[in-house]
Amino acid sequence: MEDIYISETDKDDLEKERYGLAIERIRTIPDESICGEKFRSYFHKMAQFVLLVERAWNIVESGRLRQMSLEELQAFNRELYEDILPEHYGESYGNPDYAADCLGESMGNMLSFLYAELRGMIPAAFEQNRFGMVIRMELLLEIYQAFVDTQQEAALQEEEKGGAVQEEDILGQSIVQPETVRQILYWYVSDYYEPESLERTAQLLCPDKDFAYRIVMESDLSDLRYLYYYGEYVTDNELRTAKHLNGMPEEKIRLMADTYTEGYRIGFETGNKDISLKKTVNIRYGLGFERMIRQAVVNFDRIGLHSSIYRAGSNIFQGRSVNKNGFSGANPNKQFDYDHKEDQALVLDKLLVERKLECQKNAYECYKKEAAVFGGPAVLEIFGEKPFAPQSKKHACKLTQKQQKLSVEYASKAGALQNTYIPGEERSFTIIAFPVPDIGERYEEIFDEIVKINTLDYQLYQGIQQKIIDVLDSGLTIKVKGCGANRTDLSIRLHELREPDKETNFENCVADVNIPVGEVFTSPVLSGTEGILHVTRVFLNELEYKDIWLKFQDGMVVDYGCANFPTEEENRKYIKDNVLFHHETLPLGEFAIGTNTTAYVAARKFGIEDKMPILIAEKTGPHFAVGDTCYSHAENVRVYNPDGKEIIAKDNEVSSLRDRDVSKAYFQCHTDITIPYDELGELSVVAKTGRTVPIILDGQFVLPGCEELNRAFD
Repeated sequence: MEDIYISETDKDDLEKERYGLAIERIRTIPDESICGEKFRSYFHKMAQFVLLVERAWNIVESGRLRQMSLEELQAFNRELYEDILPEHYGESYGNPDYAADCLGESMGNMLSFLYAELRGMIPAAFEQNRFGMVIRMELLLEIYQAFVDTQQEAALQEEEKGGAVQEEDILGQSIVQPETVRQILYWYVSDYYEPESLERTAQLLCPDKDFAYRIVMESDLSDLRYLYYYGEYVTDNELRTAKHLNGMPEEKIRLMADTYTEGYRIGFETGNKDISLKKTVNIRYGLGFERMIRQAVVNFDRIGLHSSIYRAGSNIFQGRSVNKNGFSGANPNKQFDYDHKEDQALVLDKLLVERKLECQKNAYECYKKEAAVFGGPAVLEIFGEKPFAPQSKKHACKLTQKQQKLSVEYASKAGALQNTYIPGEERSFTIIAFPVPDIGERYEEIFDEIVKINTLDYQLYQGIQQKIIDVLDSGLTIKVKGCGANRTDLSIRLHELREPDKETNFENCVADVNIPVGEVFTSPVLSGTEGILHVTRVFLNELEYKDIWLKFQDGMVVDYGCANFPTEEENRKYIKDNVLFHHETLPLGEFAIGTNTTAYVAARKFGIEDKMPILIAEKTGPHFAVGDTCYSHAENVRVYNPDGKEIIAKDNEVSSLRDRDVSKAYFQCHTDITIPYDELGELSVVAKTGRTVPIILDGQFVLPGCEELNRAFD
């Protein structure tokens, strides 16, 4: 049998036909009175939302979007996101608890999921992605029709009994079986995972997917209407950020962009990787920073790298998360994202995991040439937004223990698959962070201070950090103890150096992949690494943790807890879901000493300790990462410090399993937990002779040669 070939023209015509049929049917839903009152209200609201997004499609398609005034754009932007804003979320179907109260426990979270998925049409409308619109409209119609059919069957049965048909008589019989709806959702995800995976992979690897690129490079950035062309939620944060950057002198914008792009280039250099083999870099940023991003694109072009830019995930295929990965505007409601982060629990099973992996492999095969020249991401993070402490919703979807294991298995295999097409030993990255106006009234001062922190003299730090490394390399164990309310008491085992004149355990990290400067780090030996890690308050991936503690035995997490929620069960689940990422345990993948006292003092000066991103916070004290090592998938690349010594501590007993069983070697996560200087009583190295050499005592560096680091405290 010959393969059936559908031309792009025919495919486009088919999508237009499907779109027309779907939207016409949806227009009739608000006029229909079926399903019983509670479901009728729900479907009417869903139809009205789709019609609102269709209006967005038409505005963009006709070109009217760029003719609208700033006030008109602001009003329409709010209308698109109004229903899930915190002030309305209590009565939104996006809220799983409200949906369960209105629609019943068995149906509530599935129909809340449907609403969350329909909201994924907003990006599709602005990107003029007709396929993304169609499949979500058809999903709504398929589920709606299931309710219609059930109602009609119930009415027919009543007629056959010879009685008068009244809605109240058939209401109890007219509810669709929850499994019917779950099956519709399951096959929606299964059927469309392949085209969605192809599209997402293309957005990552192909610079010609230029929706955001054109906004950045072609817009008049002094006309702030451009912020509304993305379709992202826009607040005063994004507007004030763009205004602030517009008011900066060109040399300061260039300095920020140069630090960012040079960090990326130096990351390849220090990692002993050949950047000349790469052709593409993926840029990720928050709206408002376009002026800097435009200069960064120019910089990357100069070194032979074309920029791909994609949107942060907004649907079940891309994953929803409080921590955005891609370009993004303001988060209209972090609780909404938190409530829907495990929506896959409705559909996840072994077959779906296999289906997703198969589709991802096909996508990488389709774009394997592009994957081979992909250099990795260059990330601009934002911070300063109001701290977020999530609520635990009773009816939010939650993975079962079996599904958690499947999720871990999928992440492991997906990571290995990516590494096949984009080898870790050939790619790199960089991350830089800047504040947004929510950080406080002194925003402009804080912004300038962060620019200063991001551009500190790396050579000064490099020299001081080498003195610390020389002492650390003389020892076999590091002792870390907290002070005051901090209960940390850890013993960290180091690799033994066979040739101390040629080898080192610690990387001397300056401003390359992790900007700003200021840390020395290693991968500890797990055996012999013991004790309690405790921090009184910390933010990890935008989530707050109160009195978080982890207990290690032979370098593995054996117990944990925090004080966020009333019960131990809730607290343990919070950590397992968001720090352990559903693993039963994780190794201590990294130990580091942050040396950026300037950043620490700036945080105290401006009162923004709780808003500092981990990227900067990890430099303001010793930090400990649970999960993979810093050299994940690149352990075989030989790496040297500026003094010429080779870094040999790139493995631990878990990651070294990669040659035997790669599924047991990697966890696809790495979460840094920092003890701030004011909670640190002692950090000392125990030398081979048994002599203890203190490096930090009571939050101050006491090692000779490190006096400069204490000047910031003065």
